[in-house]
Amino acid sequence: APLPSATLAWLVNRLRLTTPQWRAEAPLMLARAKARLAHARVGGLDWYWPAEDSPAQLRGANPGRGVGGEQVEGRQAVRELLVAGRRRVRDVVVAAELDDAPILQDIRELCVARRVPLREVSRTKFDSLTATQSAQGVFARAQELPEYGLDDLLKTRRGGPRPFLIALDGVTDPGNLGALLRSAEGSGVTGVVVPRHRAVHVTPAVTKAAAGAVEYVRIALVGGLPTALSQLNDAGVWTIGLDGGADTSLYSLPLSDQPVCLVFGAEGKGLSRLVRERCSQLAAIPLGGQLNSLNVAAAAAVACFEISRQRATEVRTPAAPAGLSEG
Repeated sequence: APLPSATLAWLVNRLRLTTPQWRAEAPLMLARAKARLAHARVGGLDWYWPAEDSPAQLRGANPGRGVGGEQVEGRQAVRELLVAGRRRVRDVVVAAELDDAPILQDIRELCVARRVPLREVSRTKFDSLTATQSAQGVFARAQELPEYGLDDLLKTRRGGPRPFLIALDGVTDPGNLGALLRSAEGSGVTGVVVPRHRAVHVTPAVTKAAAGAVEYVRIALVGGLPTALSQLNDAGVWTIGLDGGADTSLYSLPLSDQPVCLVFGAEGKGLSRLVRERCSQLAAIPLGGQLNSLNVAAAAAVACFEISRQRATEVRTPAAPAGLSEG
């Protein structure tokens, strides 16, 4: 039987008064229900309700299939969440007796402008609510980030940039994913492909390390990365696997004028066999020291900004100055 979301809200509001657990969890459960549009279990019965009241917040997004990101921790990350305005924010929580940093004033003003509740709690309470050790006295609770399809990442606007994608093969460290997303956003990456299984998604630690980048980078979850790479190859995207043992230097590849996807392997393990085989090209980042590899986040930063550099300075033969010949 259909259960309108207004009725669901009434039930939750009634039930939340009964126990401390409901008082603490009911608002978040209601937000998740509205975002996921799946079902609620009330009184031992499963109830389903229509999907018309939760439109996708981002064009091309699949509502209710988020990749995480419901808890955003860190000052810069919370500020960007509010500035972007691309998903609903349930509330912002700050620890008592914080410093008077300008970014905190920005957050307070943005909460007023966006009509987002701002709550102040004791430091002890704050620490019990956060997942990271360095939330900087601020976190927010919001609607999940939307999940995109691989086809969405291949679509380009007229006059917009050609697809510039990143695919991750088994990256499991939140700090690495967050730093990588920050570099991706800064270098103009148009989408990130992440395996649905055996890979880290957007946790509070990722939001903190990404410093707001999760609000702007589209993320697609795929069942199998090798299959996704085959689809990208068929779509005309040049899939380049970063491998320290490759004979070809990344810097020698002409990357300025075609769709490209950089593929990065897990820390220590590198690219898996099937992923390596599906890449249309393997390339290495030349190193000048004694170490033979880079952290995956550092490698991603180097590679992404190399493509960004090439796209910004498409090589042209300069005209010879007046009075000079090219011979």
